[in-house]
Amino acid sequence: MKKKSWRHRLHEIIYEADTPAGKAFDLILLIFILLSVILVALESVDWIDQEYHSVLNLAEWFITILFTIEYLTSCHFN
Repeated sequence: MKKKSWRHRLHEIIYEADTPAGKAFDLILLIFILLSVILVALESVDWIDQEYHSVLNLAEWFITILFTIEYLTSCHFN
């Protein structure tokens, strides 16, 4: 049996939700989307933003970087 290339494997993970890795990828992506929405909502509450602004900002940047990597990776296959 021929071993799949890393590009083929990555394509399967990103685009094929019927594989265990694809399902895990989709689930993780959904969790990060939900977390991003929650962070923005928390930032809109004044006392939370004042107390945790740097943590919220750092978390938002981290998620934005992850989304950017995912986007650039998926663009590679189109």
